[in-house]
Amino acid sequence: MLRHLLPLLVLAVSVLSGAAHAEGRLVIENAWIRAAPPAAPMRAGYATLRNVGDAPLLVRGARSDAFGDITLHATQMDDGIARMRELEEIKLAPGEQAVLEPGGKHLMLMRPLRELNLAETATIVFEIGGGTSTATADFIVREAAEADPTDHH
Repeated sequence: MLRHLLPLLVLAVSVLSGAAHAEGRLVIENAWIRAAPPAAPMRAGYATLRNVGDAPLLVRGARSDAFGDITLHATQMDDGIARMRELEEIKLAPGEQAVLEPGGKHLMLMRPLRELNLAETATIVFEIGGGTSTATADFIVREAAEADPTDHH
């Protein structure tokens, strides 16, 4: 009888073993920061976030040595008025992407700690899950028209 249960036991262990190794993996592409006047207290950051792993992941926040605080935000229309609201997280299923773009989801980059001129970069670290995993990208400062020709703001 044990001989008949052995294949089932091997299958169960291999399935559980595969599940233990499944993980989401965040790739950050087309990362940029909207140029702003030198004394601007905040800026906006944009990028495409892709989960190239084989499990869901949660982007819970971001940090940078270039800014005092970074939060995830989304712009939503409320009675014809665009309003920003803070997001706790961005969920990404395997193979899914989230586009951080003007007029949609974006990063609010608050209290710059140094001057960021055109073509300079700031490294931003994204916190994934419970903060045990991260993904890093260099965001380049650009004029909005350079990064997105359809953005007229």
